[in-house]
Amino acid sequence: MTPPVRVLLADDQALLRVSLATVLGADERIEVVGTVADGRAAVTAVQQRSVDVVLMDIRMPVLDGIAATAQVVRLSPRTRVLALTTFDLDELVLAALRAGASGYLTKDARPAVLIDAICDVAAGNSALAPAAAASLVEHVRRTAEPRPRAVAQLSPREREVFDLIAAGRSNGEIGAQLHLTQNTVKTHVRAVLTKLDLRDRVHVVIFAYENGLAGPPHPAG
Repeated sequence: MTPPVRVLLADDQALLRVSLATVLGADERIEVVGTVADGRAAVTAVQQRSVDVVLMDIRMPVLDGIAATAQVVRLSPRTRVLALTTFDLDELVLAALRAGASGYLTKDARPAVLIDAICDVAAGNSALAPAAAASLVEHVRRTAEPRPRAVAQLSPREREVFDLIAAGRSNGEIGAQLHLTQNTVKTHVRAVLTKLDLRDRVHVVIFAYENGLAGPPHPAG
């Protein structure tokens, strides 16, 4: 049996922490290992216990969620951060993604969506739906700070996979379009992340648009 995903909740609203802990704790795939009220406490908790995913509120006292995210991914590279926000994609969410978050959710997300997102992030994927890619890249275009990277390291097939990830395609869609098995797609995705030193799919999207390496996301289908 697959062990449950160990989740730390970081939010300055006590009622929300209790509600989230109750919802998540009711699912056998999740184990809530702690709750904290500020970013500094989140960083400390990650250093003191095994945490797979931090559900991180962006706006918190003492140390905000953006700074806390950067510290968490630096101190515990295996720990994933899922940003939590009151509003849909905004500049603070983008800052959290750039700091190392593997995705984001709004606080009104349905419990099933939240749980699936946590499990996806824990598995090394991202919690950025293809439909959100267009909004993300518009923010990136407005605030891009191009950074040279060795994209030339990618093989022709890896570059195709890179472009499709940047367009918001899922592994299933990439496999169907390129006529590849899911295992082969996963191998290429891992190669892209490794060669470009990127944390996950969300950061492929950000990197691609910061460096003018992809066009607008294609509609699925």
